[in-house]
Amino acid sequence: MASQYRILTLNKISALGLKRFPAPAYLVGNDIAEPDAILVRSQAMHDMDIPASVKAIARAGAGTNNIPVTKMNARGVPVFNAAGANANAVKELVVAGMLLAARNIAPALQFTAGLQGDDAAQQKLAEDGKKNFAGIELKGRTLGIIGLGAVGRLVAEAALALGMRVYGYDPGITVEAAWGLSAQVKKANSIEELLKDGDFVTLHVPLLDATRGLINAQRVQQMKPGSVLLNFSRDTIVDNDAVLEGLASKHLRGYVCDFPARKLQGQDNVVALPHLGASTEEAEENCAVMVVDRLRDYLEHGNLANTVNFPTVTMPRESSFRLAISNSNVPNMLGQISTKLAQAGINIHNMMNKSRGEMAYTLVDTDSAPPAALIAQIAAIPGVLMVRDLPLVETI
Repeated sequence: MASQYRILTLNKISALGLKRFPAPAYLVGNDIAEPDAILVRSQAMHDMDIPASVKAIARAGAGTNNIPVTKMNARGVPVFNAAGANANAVKELVVAGMLLAARNIAPALQFTAGLQGDDAAQQKLAEDGKKNFAGIELKGRTLGIIGLGAVGRLVAEAALALGMRVYGYDPGITVEAAWGLSAQVKKANSIEELLKDGDFVTLHVPLLDATRGLINAQRVQQMKPGSVLLNFSRDTIVDNDAVLEGLASKHLRGYVCDFPARKLQGQDNVVALPHLGASTEEAEENCAVMVVDRLRDYLEHGNLANTVNFPTVTMPRESSFRLAISNSNVPNMLGQISTKLAQAGINIHNMMNKSRGEMAYTLVDTDSAPPAALIAQIAAIPGVLMVRDLPLVETI
């Protein structure tokens, strides 16, 4: 058997996912020294001394803000996530959020919790007070969705099923995502166009420099009077001060988010949940299963999918010998790699190379085993960040 893969877990990971690491080919635990990979959920890693042995980091969730991705780029280490695995859980919470705001459920619950007296007295107080919590129905209302990835598409489907009109905006939508989107979803040509028509507006975008503060004071004022804003993406995508000003002026009906903040505590018409978006048994299992499968495929075969910093590169194995090379996206890299192989008398059976931003990745299948000296020569090429020798080995 080949040397054992060592996986360090930094958080409690679903047992269903961990079972997909076959023993004895994998050693998994929270006290593993010199790990080949790290499996994490929410633990902050920016100040962590990440061992040089680490070849990959996998997050059992969607966001990777807790991982030093830029530092990993410099080492040629891919960072995996479970994009889409928790989409249904988030979708259901978004629908719940719309209902919470539409029917004034949170303040109504507080009202009934404070009722005094016997049953007859409470029932009379409830009848007298319920007029203060009269709401609206979702059917016939307009939902604007900013971001049409896995979650946004599912939210669109759910809203359509509830009888809502749906508008979507996503300038970066992929062809695959567009094919999966219902024809009933109307395209908005700008965020501003979507904001002015939406009775409800929900955000489903990653936290990037371009999306930080996406909903600011100006955009709050561009929203339809009496509308509800929902944020189940990341906290800093929305300017809380701008939202509170909109609520105070009655321009906004409500704000529902998954991110508690001191400024939001006790504010009328604000529902702040404790980051429950992916907190279901099913989502945690789905995320763990997805990242474990992706991590195994990378460690054993060099294939890349669902990373946030590398291109997708998957190549079926047609040879027992494979090199996986992480490198900077610079000219003539393939030429230099091919030359080194030719000089060593190693025939290339198949090769694939792709790039994404500053990062590039190459898989090379050869007809014979590349010697250690050749691997060292390739690793010494300027711009090469990591070279892995991946002979075909049965792990289960």
